[in-house]
Amino acid sequence: MTDLASAAAAADLDLEHELGAIFADAHRRAGDLDPHYAALWTSLARQSSGGKRIRPHLVRLAYRGLGGTDAQLSTRVAVAFELLHTAFLIHDDVIDRDTVRRGDPNITARFAARALRNGTDERTSAIWGETAAVLAGDLALSLAHREIALLQVDAGRRGRLLDILDRAVFISAAGELADVVNAGAPEPTSMPRVLTTLEQKTAVYSFECPLAAGAVLAGAPESSIAALERFGRFIGIAFQITDDVLGVFGDPAVTGKSAASDLREGKRTALIAHAATTADWPRIAVGLGDPSLDDAEADELREMLRGCGALDAALELAEEHVTLARYELDSADLPPELTAELGAIARRAVERAR
Repeated sequence: MTDLASAAAAADLDLEHELGAIFADAHRRAGDLDPHYAALWTSLARQSSGGKRIRPHLVRLAYRGLGGTDAQLSTRVAVAFELLHTAFLIHDDVIDRDTVRRGDPNITARFAARALRNGTDERTSAIWGETAAVLAGDLALSLAHREIALLQVDAGRRGRLLDILDRAVFISAAGELADVVNAGAPEPTSMPRVLTTLEQKTAVYSFECPLAAGAVLAGAPESSIAALERFGRFIGIAFQITDDVLGVFGDPAVTGKSAASDLREGKRTALIAHAATTADWPRIAVGLGDPSLDDAEADELREMLRGCGALDAALELAEEHVTLARYELDSADLPPELTAELGAIARRAVERAR
């Protein structure tokens, strides 16, 4: 393990400690107001656990790789991006009407069940669940901004970091809206439109902005920051293409997500954009987006997507974006150890099962 990777692994404990302290303090204060509100913070803390912690890792990797030495400072920024991610996941589940996240009932499901235990009817329980999830996402988003706003750095650097966080939120909102619009469009979504949506919804906030934040925090030159941003956008698209493939062809026991929900939603991914250009599209289009799609019908759709070449095309497209990301690394004047670590991340983006 390299020095950078070793340092990042050691910092994971600091991240979990800081997140735990934030949620514990909020839970204590919420308990003074209402037991349901305290339960909301318990659910929020649970929703934040169990992830891959990609965004905090990228913040700290860029910071240390470009000469940063204050571990506590980088942990605060890492916490902000993990809270941002938690907020987006919670809101995404509301938009997609999902009730499971990482193989566990999400906030919507837990609060709907809580409502039923308190004697409500099914309609009211659904309102409880959705309300709790929207509020939890808003609270996590507010906490993310608070972490940056209270950072003990000079005003100019804090302003740059707030701008990066604002970009992450602003661009991701555009991508989330486009994702919903694409799914409901009567005509198939083109591949360029799909890739733009992936960049906006995932690549910017998950890869570009955490890397840029770590670099800015370290006081890196603008050329290094720009190179990391370009790398982040390309690798983020590769990551999301792979994620969408796993959302249809992955093992739910490993991914923690239903392998049929994207098909039932009619989510317009690279898989679907390619399928729409083939002769098999009319048959695929019949089942895609059907909320009553059963497991057998989902299996048939998968076989059609495989048979028309959509699976191979999506995997190849992900590899192409890894190649573009590696080119940005190789062309940039970055420290060799940082380049090596980011190169390894680029490979893992497409060689994963969850």
